[in-house]
Amino acid sequence: MDTLEQARAEIDAVDAQLAALFERRMAAVLSVAQYKQAHGLPIFDAAREAVVLEKAAARIQNAALRPYYKDHVQNMMNVAKQYEAEVLGRNRAAYQGVEGAFAHIALRALFPHAEAVSCPTWDEVFDAVSRGDTAHGVVPFENSHAGDVSAVLDLCYNHPELWVVDVYDLPISQNLLVLPGTQLAQLRHVYSHQQAIAQSETFLKQFRLPATAMPNTAMAAKFVAESGDPSKAAIASAETAALYGLEVLVPSINTDGDNTTRFIVLSREKPTAGNRFSLLFTLDNKPGKLAEVIQVIGRFGYDMESIKSRPLPHVPFDYYFYVELVGDPSADETAALLRELDHTCRTVRLLGVYTK
Repeated sequence: MDTLEQARAEIDAVDAQLAALFERRMAAVLSVAQYKQAHGLPIFDAAREAVVLEKAAARIQNAALRPYYKDHVQNMMNVAKQYEAEVLGRNRAAYQGVEGAFAHIALRALFPHAEAVSCPTWDEVFDAVSRGDTAHGVVPFENSHAGDVSAVLDLCYNHPELWVVDVYDLPISQNLLVLPGTQLAQLRHVYSHQQAIAQSETFLKQFRLPATAMPNTAMAAKFVAESGDPSKAAIASAETAALYGLEVLVPSINTDGDNTTRFIVLSREKPTAGNRFSLLFTLDNKPGKLAEVIQVIGRFGYDMESIKSRPLPHVPFDYYFYVELVGDPSADETAALLRELDHTCRTVRLLGVYTK
């Protein structure tokens, strides 16, 4: 047996032991899940995870291997949370659109073992989470090329019972999808989500192709596939082409080569730990009030990565604001910041806590 075969034999022997230990660990996870169910406890315990990771690192003698082992333990805890979610009946996650939509792709990356629940609109995703029909919802929040998804931000404002508990950045490659054998010269019309159309504007203008907005990219692909019309094309992902029997006629037609969409994860459970947090606030319509808020945030030492304004629902020419801050939401300084903002703002609300 040569050196390579010996090493592989050793790995196989260790893997056999790990498999038995994995089953033993998941049996303990099941007991934890049953305890949480009986006592109404959340699945995610940030403080517990932090302690487990530090203990894990301390057990490894080879310092070079510690970060890798921490990743391994983090992955095990992620798998355990997914198993707990299934045991507790909290393994359903909602998204807008049909299979193959970018939201569906993001959901699968975030919750690979969850039951994906399709909703026709973003409003219905929020409602599904709010009612408890699903444990989570995955919706697009902003795009690096086309900007923020204003309707989703408005839904966040209108659903104070929901929290943003995670974010996921999905690199987006928009492709021109057609029926098999179709040539570019045959095309007369393109269908996609408005964001995808905006991201592909330069290409569409170059070939003088008019575009019609649809609820999402996968629905557009499904529509083109079912139409049987070679004059129609869709803008969507390569994964969607495979799902609906279409061909990628022109890949990567988005204007911005670094096109990325940020998705947010909604939950009824209040998040407890992360390195970012977001706020929604309103102000009296007086000179300098927004500047005062920004000064308060700066005085407490928080880096403001994002600020957005949106019209207040049913209040003409009045606005609410969204900010994303870098920092530990559980720190004493954050509590002090929120108390100060409570005096400065008309209303202020913690929207989300997450790590990125």
